[in-house]
Amino acid sequence: MDAARRTLLSATLGTMTVLVAFTAPLANLNQTAGGLDAGPTGRTWILSSMAIGLGAFLLTAGRVADDYGRRRAFVAGSVVLAVGSLVSAVTPDVEVFVLARIVTGVGGAAVIASGLGMIAVAFPDPLERARATGWWGASVGAGIAVGPLVSTWLGRWHSWRDVYAVLALAAVLLAVTATGCRESRATHRARLDLPGIVLLALGTSALLAGLTEGRQGWTRPAVITLLTLGVLLLAAFVVAEWRSDHPMIDLGLFRRPAFAAVTAAAFATGGGIIALLSFVSGFAGLALGLAPTTTAWLMLAWSGPSVLTALAARRLPHHWTGRARMGSALVVIVVGQLMLWGVDSTSGAARFVPGLLLAGVATGVLNAALGRESVASVPEGQGALGSGANNTARYLGSALGVTVVSVVAAPSGSATKEALVAGWDRAVIVTAAVSLLGALVVLLVGERSAVEPEPRDTALAKLSPDEAWEG
Repeated sequence: MDAARRTLLSATLGTMTVLVAFTAPLANLNQTAGGLDAGPTGRTWILSSMAIGLGAFLLTAGRVADDYGRRRAFVAGSVVLAVGSLVSAVTPDVEVFVLARIVTGVGGAAVIASGLGMIAVAFPDPLERARATGWWGASVGAGIAVGPLVSTWLGRWHSWRDVYAVLALAAVLLAVTATGCRESRATHRARLDLPGIVLLALGTSALLAGLTEGRQGWTRPAVITLLTLGVLLLAAFVVAEWRSDHPMIDLGLFRRPAFAAVTAAAFATGGGIIALLSFVSGFAGLALGLAPTTTAWLMLAWSGPSVLTALAARRLPHHWTGRARMGSALVVIVVGQLMLWGVDSTSGAARFVPGLLLAGVATGVLNAALGRESVASVPEGQGALGSGANNTARYLGSALGVTVVSVVAAPSGSATKEALVAGWDRAVIVTAAVSLLGALVVLLVGERSAVEPEPRDTALAKLSPDEAWEG
C-alpha cells in the first residue's frame, strides 16, 4: 500500500472510530446508567462528557499537529483514545467514567484534526483531494451509523461495557497503522501559544460543563458560575489572540468569506440536525415505546445515506462551488427536518424514515464539502488547524443545540406522551430554523469557495517536498 492510501485509510478509520465512541452511549444509555448507578445528572454527563473533550481540544490539536507533526499527533491521540476507552470499559464509578469519556474526547480531537490535515498533505492534487475528503466525509456518517448499532448489539449479547473494550483495541490498532504513514508539518513552526491553549481549554470546558449541568436547572449557583466563567475565559482568549504575535489561531481568518462560510456551516450542522437526532432515541423510546434496537436503526436511516452521498459528492458538477454545496445541502436538511414534524403518539418507526433519508442524503454532501473546504479556507500549512477549527464549531454547535433542544422539548407538566410529542415538534422547528439560518449565512457571507480552488487559496496545495513529507 502506498503512503497516500495508508494515510487515507488511517485518517478515515480514525475519524470513524471517534464517531463510534461519540455515539456509543446513545443507544444503551439506560444500561450504562444502570450499570454505573447514575442518577439524572449522571445520565446527562454520560451523554455530554466526550463532547467537552472534543470541543475543548480540537482547535489546539490542529495547531499542535501542524507545528509539531500531524502523524505524531494522530498516534498520540489514538493512544489517549485507547486509554480513555479502556478506563470507560472497566470502571464501576460514574465520576471516573465521565472523566474517562472527557479523556476519550481529547484523544479523539487529535485524531480528527490531524487526520484531515494528513489527507490534505497526502493528496495535493485538487481532484484527488476531492475523492479523499469524500471518503473522510463518508467515515463521519459511517461512525454515526455503526456506533449505536454496535453498542446495542454488544449490550444485548453480553454487556454495555464491551463496546468500550472494542474501541480501546481499535484505537491501539490505529496507532500501529499510523506509524507507517509519512510525517508532515508546516515549514515555519510557530511558538506554542500556551496562554491561548489554556484559556481556550478552560473556557470551552467551563461553558460546556455549565450547559450540561444547566439541563437539570439553570438557576443553580454552580451553573451560573460555570457559564459566567466560560464566557469570561473565552473573551480573554479572544483578547489574548488579538494581542499575540504567535496566536494559536489568527482571528483575521474570520474576515475570509470562505472560512466564515465553512465555520457557519459546521456550527449549523451541530446545532441543527445533529442536535435533533441526539434527542430522537430518547423521544422514540419514551413517547412511542420503540425498542433501543429500533431507534438504532432509525439513526442508520439518516447516517447510512450520508455515507453513500459523501462518496458520490465528487461526481457533482465541478462548477458547483463548495459554498453552493454547503448552502444547498443545509436547505435540503431543513426540508428533511420539517418532514419529521407532526409525529403523534401512535406513530411507528416508519413515520421517521422519509425525513431521515432525505436529511441523510444532504448530510453526506455537506460532510464531504466541510472536509474539503475546512482545509481550503486556511493559509498554506495549516490544514490540521482548519480541520480543528471546523470540527470545534460543529461540536460547540452540537452542545448548544442539544441544550436548546432539551429546554424546548421539556414538557411543562407531567411527561405524558402528548407532552413529549408537543416537545418534539418544538424541537423540530427550532433545529430546522438553526439549519436554515446556517444556510443563509453560508450563501450570503461566503464568496466563491471553489471546488477546485487556486493553489494560493488551497491549504497545502503548494507544499515543498520537505514540508509535504518530513521524517
